[in-house]
Amino acid sequence: MTTTPVEADWDNAPSVLEGARTLELSPQDCNLPYWLRHVAGTMLRRLSDGSVPDAGPTEAVRTPGPLRDAIIDEFTFRHLAEEKATRALSFAVFHSPETDDLEFFATQLIDEARHARAFREHLLRLDLSAAEIEAAVAHTAATSAAAVLDPLEEFGLQVLRDQGDFHGGVLVLTVLVEGVLAPAAELSERKWRPLDPSAALVERGANMDEIRHLAVGSSVVRRYLTEHSEQRPRLLDLVMEGRRLWEKLPMQEVLFRRESLFQEGLAQHAGLIGDYEIWPGRRLVDTSIEERMEAAERWSRETQETRLEYMLLSDAPR
Repeated sequence: MTTTPVEADWDNAPSVLEGARTLELSPQDCNLPYWLRHVAGTMLRRLSDGSVPDAGPTEAVRTPGPLRDAIIDEFTFRHLAEEKATRALSFAVFHSPETDDLEFFATQLIDEARHARAFREHLLRLDLSAAEIEAAVAHTAATSAAAVLDPLEEFGLQVLRDQGDFHGGVLVLTVLVEGVLAPAAELSERKWRPLDPSAALVERGANMDEIRHLAVGSSVVRRYLTEHSEQRPRLLDLVMEGRRLWEKLPMQEVLFRRESLFQEGLAQHAGLIGDYEIWPGRRLVDTSIEERMEAAERWSRETQETRLEYMLLSDAPR
C-alpha cells in the first residue's frame, strides 16, 4: 500500500504558513513519479470525485453585493497571477540543469495552470456567465494586474527568459512571488470558509501545491549555494532588487480596496458568520480591514525570512 505524503494529504496537510516554513523537499523527492502518484493520483482524484466536502457558495456571496464583488476581484486577480506563473515556468523547465529539476518544474507548471482554471471556473458558481467572467478578467488585467502583476512578470522574465538564469529565476519565484502571495492565500482560505466553502476549497488545493513549490524551490537554491558559495552576492543583489520593486507596487492599495468590500459584506452578514474564528481566539466578524492586512503582511515577512535563512540568504537586506 502506498503511503500518501503529508503535504499531499487533504486531511493532514499543514497550513501554507506552517508548511512553507518547516517542510523540506527536493526535486528528487517531488519528481514526475511522485506527482503522478500523489498529486494527480490521490490529491486531485479526491478533489474531483466528491470525497472532499464542497458545500458551495452561500447566497450572501452569490447575490450581487460587496462580498460577491470582493471575491470576483480576488479570484480574477489570482487567475491572472497563476496564468502568468504558468508561462514564466516554461523558461524554468527549459533551463533546468538536471532531469529531476525539469520534471519538478514541469509539474509545477501544470499545477499553476490548474490553479488558473480553478480560480476562473469558481466564478461560474457565483452565477456569472462566461461573458461576464471574460469582462471581469479583462477589467482586472487592465487595472490591478497591470499595476502589480505585470511588473513582477517582467522582472521574473528578465531573469529566466532574457538572462537564462535558472537559479536566479527559482529564487525570484520562491521568495518574491510565491513567498509573498502564499500567506495572502492562507488569509483568503480562512476568511471565505464560512461564506463560500467551495472558494476556500479552491484555495486549500492551491495552497497545498504552494507548500510543495516553496519547499522544493528553496532546496534548489540552497543546494546551489552550498556548491557555489561565490554566487551568494549575486543572489543577494537579486533579492534586494526584487524587494525594491515590491516596495513600488501598489499591492496594499489593491488589498485595501478588496478588504473594504469584504468588510462591508461582513457587516451585512454577521449573523451568517456567527462565532467563526479566523484564527484562534479572534472572531472573523470582529476583525478590521487593517487587522487582516497586517496579519497577511506579517505572515509574508515571516515566511520570507524563514525561507531565506534556509536558502543561506538570511542576511539579505530589507
